[in-house]
Amino acid sequence: MAARGKGSAGGGTLWPWLGLAAIIILLDQITKVVVIRVFEYGDSRHITSFFNLVRVHNEGAAFSFLSQAGGWQRWFFVALGTAAVGFMVYMLRQHGGQRMFSLALSLIMGGAIGNVIDRLIHGYVVDFLDFHWRFLEPMFHGGHFPAFNIADCGITIGAALLILDELRRVRRG
Repeated sequence: MAARGKGSAGGGTLWPWLGLAAIIILLDQITKVVVIRVFEYGDSRHITSFFNLVRVHNEGAAFSFLSQAGGWQRWFFVALGTAAVGFMVYMLRQHGGQRMFSLALSLIMGGAIGNVIDRLIHGYVVDFLDFHWRFLEPMFHGGHFPAFNIADCGITIGAALLILDELRRVRRG
């Protein structure tokens, strides 16, 4: 059984977390390949009253931050993602026995790698999940939340779990 405290690769706590990150990467890349094969850039398919499948390209970061920066941002985000993954692997080696913390890092890491792969292969991130609600109209054009992908879901859920983990840790302390 894996150690509960400090985890290490030898202690058996690193590999399950890396495996979870790999699952996120695979799901992300498979869905993006399907979207690229089925949709032309800019295509949209109505699914429900609040959800469309689309094909958009994001050369920036979240909410298209720096998307019009001229191209340097591609390599900046590749380097940032790579450095973040290295740090997360280090943290998983140190704290692999902390389940929620490690789950959060694994989800974030899988998402980061998925988006780095896109930047390396395409020069942009492929997004395809388009949610829209009327109450979002004051904030987003036509009420459409910016399109995102499976990698972004991993990053967002992982970030929420990190916050929850920290709140639980503070409450216990």
